[in-house]
Amino acid sequence: MSTNNATTTNQQATTWEEAAALLQAGKVGIIPTDTVYGLVGSARVPEVVERMYTIKQRQDNKPYIVLIPSLDSLQEFGIPATEKIRKLFVHTTESPASSILPCPEETFTYIHRGKKSIAFRIPQHTSLQKLLQEVGPLVAPSANPHGLPIAKTIAEARNYFGDTVDFYIDGSTLDTPPSRLLRLHEDGSTEVLR
Repeated sequence: MSTNNATTTNQQATTWEEAAALLQAGKVGIIPTDTVYGLVGSARVPEVVERMYTIKQRQDNKPYIVLIPSLDSLQEFGIPATEKIRKLFVHTTESPASSILPCPEETFTYIHRGKKSIAFRIPQHTSLQKLLQEVGPLVAPSANPHGLPIAKTIAEARNYFGDTVDFYIDGSTLDTPPSRLLRLHEDGSTEVLR
């Protein structure tokens, strides 16, 4: 365990500012999102993403959703914000939805897990938006070990993860459905996957 107070394992991040510092330091934590509690870490650091697979006990070939502050962030993943993509994201701001976009670059295999596509979401949650603007894209699967129900409270999340994560932010009880999941096809059509 680190003796540095800024990165103490299992620290209760009482503010979003503390969470930002921890995420920038390569830590992972549990935060409220615009839908459910999420296990989050920097999408820019392969080692962080791999650690999250271990923590969540998720199969290696199943990609995670990436939260971004705006369409400009797609450039980091080699994805141009085309007119088709912009139209898709206009529709997904009406209710929480994640859009699967082609991402063929091998550089991002640690995120797309060989699927050559990544699901992105621009959350409407105000504090989360500010966090994303500060720290950049976050890999953000739901806060539950693979195969178990999603944590609805921080207490449930702590029961699942204990000190295997570095911080928690309490957002009261979250009992909303996960985001819709859409796939953009090459011809511009959209398929609803959930």
